[in-house]
Amino acid sequence: MVIGVLYFVVGFGFAELAKPPVSDRVRLWRLAAWVISAVIYAMHIYYERLRQRASILATALHAAMAVALGAFLLAVAATIHKIIVASDTPYWRFMLALLVWPIITALPAFLVALAAAAVLSKLRTQNL
Repeated sequence: MVIGVLYFVVGFGFAELAKPPVSDRVRLWRLAAWVISAVIYAMHIYYERLRQRASILATALHAAMAVALGAFLLAVAATIHKIIVASDTPYWRFMLALLVWPIITALPAFLVALAAAAVLSKLRTQNL
């Protein structure tokens, strides 16, 4: 859960730094958020697989659940923002995001973590 909240903090925090949205630095802040999230993701997989000695499947599930939690929290923040700030976007899209964002982020995160954990296992056995 801590890693999922950390993804949210990175995403939300860097979005706040990118204000105003017309700034030339928006892309830089978004790239920084992606890079930091990728480092957190890689460290999470490494920690689960090699430090905690979790199975390949458990490692992938834990990584995917953390990513899904981060995406869900970002969808919640977007929904709250919609309530506070008037916009033309229909409200149902934000409600749909609460379900869709975790799914569309967790599935690829699971598959990549599964492959990465398998590679880490292979490398570990070759080094022993």
